[in-house]
Formats: sequence, structure tokens, C-alpha cells
Amino acid sequence: MDRKQSGSIGRPRGFDADEALERAMLVFWRHGYEGASTANLTNAMGISTTSMYAAFGNKEKLFRKALERYTEGPSGYVTQALEEPTALAVAAALLAGTVRTTTCPANPHGCLGVQGALTVSDSGQEVRDLLVDWRNDGYAHLRERFQRAVDEGDLPADTDPGLLARYVTTFGYGIAVQAASGVGRDELQEMADAALRNWPPF
Repeated sequence: MDRKQSGSIGRPRGFDADEALERAMLVFWRHGYEGASTANLTNAMGISTTSMYAAFGNKEKLFRKALERYTEGPSGYVTQALEEPTALAVAAALLAGTVRTTTCPANPHGCLGVQGALTVSDSGQEVRDLLVDWRNDGYAHLRERFQRAVDEGDLPADTDPGLLARYVTTFGYGIAVQAASGVGRDELQEMADAALRNWPPF
């Protein structure tokens, strides 16, 4: 048997894994980790439970993959914002991106990384820890960017980059929670603008 023939023995997966992961991400985003049942996930993904486990592993592994997709996709504005030329522009881009993403009509409102596992049972502790690490990672990157702004003279020398990064990220997470509660995009953007009116704020 030649190589071409032997390579075709395995049964094809029969579904678009990328599209299935996108749908799983939306389910987790809308319902949170524990609120997203296996039935919810497989129905949205259009596959059987067996296929889900074969392609993505268990529910926790699927969530990790969905979070990666969220980070690179809907939350990709974070990486772009860090490349802005000034600290103020970085903060403005971050908050504007948060407002835009958490209120997008085509997606669930709020932030997967904030609300995905705020309250979980013991079985979901690893996912909660994962999201704590995810948020801490975002904070650390912002702190490093603000430290560079201090070093370059873009921010006053006595600025605490850690405190400033915590201020911006905490405000951004608050925007996400408000968006999930139904507060509109225009009002949230006004709040973001007000938060940056006096820069740096302390």
C-alpha cells in the first residue's frame, strides 16, 4: 500500500474544528464555565460528545482553547493597544477596545476573562485560577509598558507604573461588568473618557 493510500485510511473528522471552537467560545462567553453544559457546547458546536472529547479533550481543555481564541480574537485589541506611542494612548485604546468588545451586538456582552469563572465549585477551581492568571498576565504587560513610559519620560518620574496599570485594568474590568449588566456603549465610553481626563490620575 502506498503512502497516499495509507494516509486516507483514518476517518475524516467530519466537522470544521475552527468553527466548532468559535461556537464553543461564544457559549462559554455567554454562560461562563460552569453554566456551559456539555449539551450546550455540543449542540452549539454541531458535534457529538464523543467528537468533542476526541478533538478538544475534556471540558476544561476546551475552555483553555476557547480562552486562547478569545485572547487572540475578540481580546486582540489589548496587544495592539500596548503598541501605542504614549501611555495615555495605550490606556485610551485599552478602554475603548474594552467598551467596543464587551458591547458588540454580534457577541455576548461582558468579558469572558472576567466573568467566565468568578464563582465556581471546587471542580472548577483550576479554571478560576486560569482566569486569575490571565488577568494578572494582562496587568503585568501593562505595568511593563507604563514602566517604559516612565523610563522614556512619557510619564512623570514619580509615577508608580504598577498602581497606574492596576487603575486602568480595574476600570476596564468594571466596564466589562457594566456591559454585561446592560449599560450601553455610549455611556461606557463616556465613563472611559472621564477616567482619563486627568492623566496620569495620581
